[in-house]
Amino acid sequence: MASIRVRKETGKLYVDFRLNGARCREQTTLDDTPANRKTLEKFVARIERDMANGTFIYGRYFPEGKLISKFSNADDVSDPLGEMRKLAAEISAIGNGVSPPAAMKLAPTFKEFSETWFGENAVQWRKSYSVTIRDILDKHLVPAFGEKVVNEILKADILGFRSVLSKLPGRKNKEGLSASRINYIMMALRQILDEAADRFSFTTPYRKIKALKVQKTDVQPFSLSEVQKILETVRIDYRNYLTTRFFTGMRTGEIDGLKWQYVDFDARLILIRETIVAGEEEYTKTDASQREIQMTDAVFAALHDQENVSRSKSEFVFINEVAKPLDKNNFTRRVWRPLLRHLGLKLRRPYQTRHTAATLWLSAGENPQWIARQLGHASTEMLFRIYARFVPNNTRQDGSAFERLLREAASHPTGETGGSEESA
Repeated sequence: MASIRVRKETGKLYVDFRLNGARCREQTTLDDTPANRKTLEKFVARIERDMANGTFIYGRYFPEGKLISKFSNADDVSDPLGEMRKLAAEISAIGNGVSPPAAMKLAPTFKEFSETWFGENAVQWRKSYSVTIRDILDKHLVPAFGEKVVNEILKADILGFRSVLSKLPGRKNKEGLSASRINYIMMALRQILDEAADRFSFTTPYRKIKALKVQKTDVQPFSLSEVQKILETVRIDYRNYLTTRFFTGMRTGEIDGLKWQYVDFDARLILIRETIVAGEEEYTKTDASQREIQMTDAVFAALHDQENVSRSKSEFVFINEVAKPLDKNNFTRRVWRPLLRHLGLKLRRPYQTRHTAATLWLSAGENPQWIARQLGHASTEMLFRIYARFVPNNTRQDGSAFERLLREAASHPTGETGGSEESA
């Protein structure tokens, strides 16, 4: 007699029966609901009928069952998937239009489905993002989950995997991957499991798992005097490059991929239309990144000077000795870090030139909406969240004006503020 039971740890239904004296328990992907039990009852009734008639073939019902080697042989079923589809159609008819149970939808292994998922989505990703996801799959996800059937992965498996990630060596052999890196890896896992759950009708195990808290990163912009020191000291062949970086707030990929066709001297604009990532020309980071940056006098002069250097040699504005776009790693290692050490300045990434532009604009009192457009932000929200603390220190717009108002009011008794009530 076959029966329908539920696994407490997953809430999924399974079929429990005996065959030739051995107990068989076959898992389904069905949640324990009245509708799913009713559907599965028809499946169980078919099993019992075939067992009573002596026509039951284990491999025909459960082609991936754990006991298939014990109860089946090569002649039992030549096309198990085809047989399962036939059974699904028959059960659907028996159920008067009820869809076949999810157990009929044979779920693939994580490795198989992740390859399907990657192939379907890579076409819409930037190449650099595809490379990153491919690396996550090959290094982390497939080794951990590859041979597991997607609907058998449990929440405990996911949390255990995340715990393992936290113990892996991070950048520069630091102990443990960073929280942001772990979250990035887990994001890919979640997307794969959510999609698999949708396609194979099971509840995703990635429920109520919150991302790790990421420590807020602090921007480290340069002061105007430090910028001047850097521009006065840097090698002459990189002065135009750094001038443009410091006073436009361009991202590394944007300035390294800048082409002469996007430099409009007449309108004094730099058109941001492309970027370079991992040596490949790509669309900008976001749609908001497609923008026009206004040239200051310093940038205008620097680009005019650079035109004499590179325009006849390359379509790119800033190039190396072989007329190729600058390589960010080479620049950082051979020019940027030695320069900061020479000047006694704290080492920081070249990307801080972008933060420097933002803080200098804010300190000068420029309109935040204009600054956001220059930087390629969709709104001013990020601007205030990242740079707000620099504004009071530089512009004294920190409540001191209000303090002065209160002091002035306190120094004059009521009605003695220097004018009559009529004139007020």
